[in-house]
Amino acid sequence: MQWGSYFAVMAATAVKFVAGPVTGFSLGLSLWETIICTWIGMMFTVTIMLSIGRLAINALQSFRTQKPIIFSKRARFAVQIWTRFGVKGIAVMTPLLFTPIGGSLLALSFKTPFLRTWIFMAIAGIFWGIVFTVLLYQLTFLREWVLHR
Repeated sequence: MQWGSYFAVMAATAVKFVAGPVTGFSLGLSLWETIICTWIGMMFTVTIMLSIGRLAINALQSFRTQKPIIFSKRARFAVQIWTRFGVKGIAVMTPLLFTPIGGSLLALSFKTPFLRTWIFMAIAGIFWGIVFTVLLYQLTFLREWVLHR
């Protein structure tokens, strides 16, 4: 077992989801090891952010000197996803567009229950983890591109 490699994949996934499969591939982990470590890394971050995120949001609001811009591009995009798809849409878009930290805080800002958010993030995380890892491991031209950079 390569505990250092596992933790590297989990840490990379915690920061940016796509970085997990790339790290697992570059460290020589197997397909399934990379998928599992990618999922665990995302879910660890989601769990931490949902658990202490409410405290962080309240702390940030107490330090604000001016009201936040309500109609920014980012806020409109988040509200569009929320009104169309709800927490499911945010969970599906988290690995693609948002980081696990950003997606968790976005779901938290809409006051969704912890368990509901966690379950949808878990489903989306395992789905996108499989998709990204299989694409990276199975497409030979992509493998050559990564190895020769």
